Amino acid sequence: MTTIRRISRVAAGLAAGMGGILAASAQGTIDNAALDRAEFREHKATYGLVYRLPPDVTGVLDAKINGPLRNHLVRLGLQDEARTTNIPHVTVVHIHSADPTTPAKMLKALPKRPAPISLTLKGFYTTEAAKDAGHPWWLDLGIVKSGDGFESMMAYNTVATAALAPLRDGPLPRCTGPVYAKMGDAAKELVKTVGVSGVNVVKDGKELRAHNPHNTLVYSMTRFDPPVQAAMKEVAEEFNKALPDGIATTFRDVSIVEIGFSGNVLREFYRIGLEDGAAVDVATGKVVATIAN
Repeated sequence: MTTIRRISRVAAGLAAGMGGILAASAQGTIDNAALDRAEFREHKATYGLVYRLPPDVTGVLDAKINGPLRNHLVRLGLQDEARTTNIPHVTVVHIHSADPTTPAKMLKALPKRPAPISLTLKGFYTTEAAKDAGHPWWLDLGIVKSGDGFESMMAYNTVATAALAPLRDGPLPRCTGPVYAKMGDAAKELVKTVGVSGVNVVKDGKELRAHNPHNTLVYSMTRFDPPVQAAMKEVAEEFNKALPDGIATTFRDVSIVEIGFSGNVLREFYRIGLEDGAAVDVATGKVVATIAN
């Protein structure tokens, strides 16, 4: 059996086994009432499981992208975007919960970890939370969608979504209101059942892949009108010329973090090594758990 087939079969089996937990949780304390409102749900706290970008990636971005990007944002009058703080990362899954003990619960609920993930980040582009919703929107750096590393990343998204989504108290605020109203049926179904679109789930024994792993460089609530779209398209094209081959790297850990409304990482709680499974409390530096592989 090839590595890719093995990864896909493991993901489908584990996620299917968690389906009952997810369904039971959805009938309990999860409130989807915000989906019927015209405005965004009030944001209390969003938590996430993310891969922090390693130094070999952030070094390239610092040298070739981040300075020119900030200059472009200032030139375009996108001051808030230029000031937004963020720990560079690629998301596995986000959940919203007002419960401050959620990070510890996430650590306890984590599924088996993948091995270190080798991949290539490549291709800058803009994306909207939902087409024509107005905001939020982002400037992203994509990931090459092939190879064992990508397949492992997709498989882990499936099982992590099934394990962590039951801990949410409702949908992500940025997926509600004007964004939810503009979503297609498949995305709306994901928001209803797991609290966020763009993740992998298992339905009727089949893995449904909607996850698009990427690194976000700009988070924006500015209206994504035609002039902004055109300007940011030019910025993306400039950066694609600067990094035509992308950046090859290996993710060796995954972290449980707190996230802002638009998805930027604010702080890190636990960092889990993908090689040894050691989960470190970032505040104390102590190993507090070991995640199996």
